[in-house]
Amino acid sequence: MFRFLIKVFIKNADEIHSTEVRKAYGILSGSVGIALNLFLFLFKFMAGSISHSIAITADAFNNLSDAGSSLVTLFGFKMAGQKADPDHPFGHGRIEYLSGLFVSMAILFMAYELIKSSVIKIITPVEINFNLTVAIILVVSVLVKFYMYFYNRYVGQKIGSAAIIATAKDSLSDTLSTTVVLLSMLISHFFDWQIDGICGVLIGFFILYTGYQAAKDTINPLLGQAPDPDFVKEIETLVLSYPEIIGVHDLIVHNYGPGRIMISVHAEVPADGDILVLHDTIDNVEHALKRQLQCDAVIHMDPVCIHDEETIRLKELVTGIVKGVNENLSLHDFRLVKGPTHTNVIFDLLIPYNFPIPDGEVVGLITTRIEKMEGSYYAVIDVDKNYA
Repeated sequence: MFRFLIKVFIKNADEIHSTEVRKAYGILSGSVGIALNLFLFLFKFMAGSISHSIAITADAFNNLSDAGSSLVTLFGFKMAGQKADPDHPFGHGRIEYLSGLFVSMAILFMAYELIKSSVIKIITPVEINFNLTVAIILVVSVLVKFYMYFYNRYVGQKIGSAAIIATAKDSLSDTLSTTVVLLSMLISHFFDWQIDGICGVLIGFFILYTGYQAAKDTINPLLGQAPDPDFVKEIETLVLSYPEIIGVHDLIVHNYGPGRIMISVHAEVPADGDILVLHDTIDNVEHALKRQLQCDAVIHMDPVCIHDEETIRLKELVTGIVKGVNENLSLHDFRLVKGPTHTNVIFDLLIPYNFPIPDGEVVGLITTRIEKMEGSYYAVIDVDKNYA
């Protein structure tokens, strides 16, 4: 059904890197979510009134909040699709993350309200009135929410949207919560166990966890999370496919929202190469990254001596020293600057995050070992971190 709606309402649906296509997916997903959640709210509220069940009534208002969340998602995509302007030169793509965060906050608020109402119901229980119509409404609600989960997950994964994936998770939690409500009503009717309030508390905590996970998924890109390893691998493979480039490092991915990615990277090139040829190669790589991976790239050339025997020999020795301290350490930008009394051994040392030894102590260990080598060498080390 939803794929039929995609064919009807979204032109060029497979061009998911297009801002307009992403916006169309978001608007369609939000519109369908609003309609279905309002439908569920009306029927569940009626069911809760008939059965006197706090869990069903709370579940109904949860659907009403979901309709509001879908409205936020819809406007979020519409605003995120706006073109860049002088005040926002990188576009408005992060609004999509903000809308996902708002949805997460709504989920957390509804979980709190449900837990509070359910605790009151445990303290002062009210007998649940079993009604076949109510049972049918709940079964239909479960099926509708399953449908909403699958179509939101499909869209969220297709266009890589944290906001829509958060909505999918919310739909799945609603499916479970409504199932528990239905089971509690049946248990109350057939076994006379008044567990409506207890079930409400359990549902509330599950929704609370779902809201936390959804919030984490939307906050991380706003804070600046590490890029997808597969995306990093694609960048490195493309850059290194050009024979003039012999290595890459210092890759940084700047995410300004889906479809708005900028990267900077250092490309190692032969120090004795033709500067005009190398510059032309770098231009071609930047264009290829834009064309194939839809990211704007700025590439810095790092000249590397690949024919100087002394540099090659010392780099091998220093690499052995670095690896001798810890296998997870690495170096790049290695070069020598010779003087009348000593030679500076200059390089960047890549130290992983959460490394067990402080950076200064690591540098001190390596410096001591380099300066003990035969000859007169001074170590000049810059500590580097991996942003990808």
